[in-house]
Amino acid sequence: MQPRIEYSKVAPGALEAMSGLERYVHQSGLEPSLVELVKTRASQINGCAYCIDMHTKDARARGETEQRLYGLVAWRETPYYTERERAALAWTEAVTRVSEGHVPDDVYEMARAHFTEKELVDLTLAIVAINGWNRLAISFRTVPGSYQPRSAR
Repeated sequence: MQPRIEYSKVAPGALEAMSGLERYVHQSGLEPSLVELVKTRASQINGCAYCIDMHTKDARARGETEQRLYGLVAWRETPYYTERERAALAWTEAVTRVSEGHVPDDVYEMARAHFTEKELVDLTLAIVAINGWNRLAISFRTVPGSYQPRSAR
């Protein structure tokens, strides 16, 4: 696979705008482990190899287990996730697949049972961000495998 465009070099302002959204998400107060699960799951749905590579590495660097990362694609059938994480994953799937039926009321009610209004907005912005990154990486064929995580904060 050959990369098409190095978007970070040809449009640094766009990269800065996306990075600003990332900074907001990271400063929102959502649990970093939850954010990594959400980013990984959205990237799985979208088929973004670069982002799957990145976020599984980041999750491991933060102490996430292999079992939970491997089970993420079938999270409904596993006992590895908290109810809050399950609500976030259901919300992630609904928001990522919004064109397939919008966000159902039952998914919203589940999310509201586990997240404050602000947390739900912040979670949605995390999903918006990763979907944007996925679309950039897929469209311009960012090559997976070379990403190295920063040490866990």
